[in-house]
Amino acid sequence: MSPKHIEELYDAVIVGAGAAGLSAALGLYRSDAMQALRAQGSEPKILVVSKLQPLRSHTGSAEGGIAASLGNVEPDNWHWHYFDTVKGGDWLVDQDAARVLAQEAPQTVINLERSGVAFSRTKDGLIAQRRFGGHTREFGQEPVKRAAYSADRIGHQILHTLWQQCAAYGVQFAEEWYVSDLVLDETCSRVAGIVAYDTHAGTTHAIAATHVIMATGGAGRLFHTTSNSYDLTGDGMALALQAGLQLEDIEFMQFHPTGLAHTGILLSEASRAEGGVLRNADGEAFMARYAPEHKDLAARDVVSRAMRAEIEAGRGVADPKDPLGPQDCLWLDLTELDAQHMRAVLPQVVQTVEDYAGLDPSRDYIPVKPTAHYTMGGIPTTLNGQVYTWSDGERHIVDGLYAAGECACVSVHGANRLGGNSLLDACLFGTRAGAMVALRLLDRPAAASGVDPALTEALDAAQARRDAQITDMLATTPPDDVETSEQPTDNAYQLMADLGSVMESGVAVTCDNASITQALHRLEADLEPRAHALRTHSDARTFNQEITAIWEARHLVELARTMLAATSARHESRGSLYRTDFPQRDDTGFLAHSMTAAGQTPLWQPVHIVNIEPGTRAY
Repeated sequence: MSPKHIEELYDAVIVGAGAAGLSAALGLYRSDAMQALRAQGSEPKILVVSKLQPLRSHTGSAEGGIAASLGNVEPDNWHWHYFDTVKGGDWLVDQDAARVLAQEAPQTVINLERSGVAFSRTKDGLIAQRRFGGHTREFGQEPVKRAAYSADRIGHQILHTLWQQCAAYGVQFAEEWYVSDLVLDETCSRVAGIVAYDTHAGTTHAIAATHVIMATGGAGRLFHTTSNSYDLTGDGMALALQAGLQLEDIEFMQFHPTGLAHTGILLSEASRAEGGVLRNADGEAFMARYAPEHKDLAARDVVSRAMRAEIEAGRGVADPKDPLGPQDCLWLDLTELDAQHMRAVLPQVVQTVEDYAGLDPSRDYIPVKPTAHYTMGGIPTTLNGQVYTWSDGERHIVDGLYAAGECACVSVHGANRLGGNSLLDACLFGTRAGAMVALRLLDRPAAASGVDPALTEALDAAQARRDAQITDMLATTPPDDVETSEQPTDNAYQLMADLGSVMESGVAVTCDNASITQALHRLEADLEPRAHALRTHSDARTFNQEITAIWEARHLVELARTMLAATSARHESRGSLYRTDFPQRDDTGFLAHSMTAAGQTPLWQPVHIVNIEPGTRAY
């Protein structure tokens, strides 16, 4: 489905083809503004660029559910979803954004069903819903079933449905094209387009566009233990930094409590929603001591820190596959669940445990440990996906640039995301971004065909960088009897593994000034010089994964420095960020969003508080 050539100017380019990118495309195509454009005889030129085949996007791995106050199983109300989102984010949530999220969630889920998502059903034929961590009824008093699900494969259902709908609309895709540059004009106030590398042909292209939507996903690969697929390397966020933009609240990385032992593979929160229990080495269901009301279904940061506390207290267990290894895991107990029911509602969990742990979850305890899961911060956006920068106490919109999904920060997650809100965020705000682009195209006719000089310069620079990182085999391969040091001795995959270990020891679950400083030192002294020196081991231009791996490694290193800078500047503990040297939340000093540009200390933007004042966060 890749285009045979690139037009000189596109009306809209969407970067990324997961739930956010595909929702943006559909939001654009289905909008009233798009229908008005067509009625005028105008057909905007739109392209979706993805470094993967779309059905391989990480959205497909989401398991548990999508949150919405449907009230199909128990009485529910969007006001309670709104409150839980604000409380779950430890009051760092922009409440106007959270209100939109909660209010529009039911219609978002209904629209997904109408598009073809096969949700699980109640006996009455309604969309089935299950409990998820931190979701309550009557403002925090009682857990509620709010996560609409499809067994434990909801992401797979949503991704395939959205892609099928895009195919029906004739959306044009450039698959397995890697975006190496996000290009703004010389004033950094307007988007000019992107530069992308076609991995099949080995060619670099400048794609001019009046509107660009970034939907590139998260950055879990910053850490060694992560539930994220190998492609989640923070590309969109790093491209924004390289373009001179800021990232918002990038210090907040959510760790999911139940990653399978040392693989990091996610065992869905649905396993605990269905009755699974976390146990320590003594067999104790310890969460009752840390969260008396919600226990195992407290917010994810609460559960992850409780697990870390149990392990540090000497009540951890070893991975059965490495019985002499560190006792840095705990048990997930699913043995009380009916085996047939478990296979019906948790088929992915059962298969993962059987295939990767060699255990039977109906009989055996499962070793788990917290795994890097979700990037709360990202490219700052308005409620309609417009990217902005923050300076002099004001937001400054970057004309034509949008972002949605995990790479963006509309600030509905604050310092900790509630389970089920990620798919909702991607689908809802992706749709809004696409609709906003259509409205702008209707209000302002497409610009005359032409290429901004900045885009031409970016293309030349990208080609030079690519050529510099590809080993010239003819020049460097010596005769058999001659030794040389010209061959690359490092590689991107080892660098990413080393970076993951540095970030794991520096800022995973808990941190302090010493661990942050040590991680920064390792970056400056070792990882950054190695990233700049990386070269491929082959001179092939086509289907050479090492070319894009080098870009990914460099993006992760740049993003790591920015994350560490923002973490260092926030002298408090809030949500997923727990600093042992600043263990208390500080609303006086830090009830604000960090806005961090590359190589700079953060600026601070006030949180939007509408009608929920910060309070005690207990579960």
